[in-house]
Amino acid sequence: MAGRPREFDRDAALDKAMRLFWERGYEGTSVSDLADALGIGKPSLYAAFGPKEQLFYEALDLYTHRYGPKMQDAPTAKEALESILRSNAQNYTDPGVPSGCMIVLAAAVGPPQNAEVRAHLATIRNGASATFAARIRRGITEGNVPEGADAEAMAAFYTTVLNGLALQARDGAGGAALDRVIDGAMAAWDILAKPGK
Repeated sequence: MAGRPREFDRDAALDKAMRLFWERGYEGTSVSDLADALGIGKPSLYAAFGPKEQLFYEALDLYTHRYGPKMQDAPTAKEALESILRSNAQNYTDPGVPSGCMIVLAAAVGPPQNAEVRAHLATIRNGASATFAARIRRGITEGNVPEGADAEAMAAFYTTVLNGLALQARDGAGGAALDRVIDGAMAAWDILAKPGK
């Protein structure tokens, strides 16, 4: 008498898919790779998650919820941005997960048919910059950022630092190296916050 088939754990499978996309990127992960990693056949993969693009978006949502940048409620805008840089640097170098940031690394380039995936990731990255700018503008209102500071320019700078940390981590930089980069970025705060810069 045959035993009952094992119950499919969709959450565990999604976690495996997220890690595979994070490690190999959207282009570098085939449907066969996903089916093998999840231990199911391609028809079952499609039945559970839909096409590869749909699975990628669901994995990206899981990544964003679990590891994505989160603005801490800190007393000042500077402390809030420093907190996000340091917490993400810690995530980027966590030995228990792939290095770097899935949002930054998953699909920077690729064939035209995947332009929608790249655009989706760019929207997420731009959303982080908008969140940074909003927190800096709040700092202006609260008086911990100088009046007339260019919140968008400052946000663009710190978003670039955040993205660069992800690349450095993927290239093997450890936590101490990333902390030195963050120290330099935070040392630039007062210069960047000067009105008219």
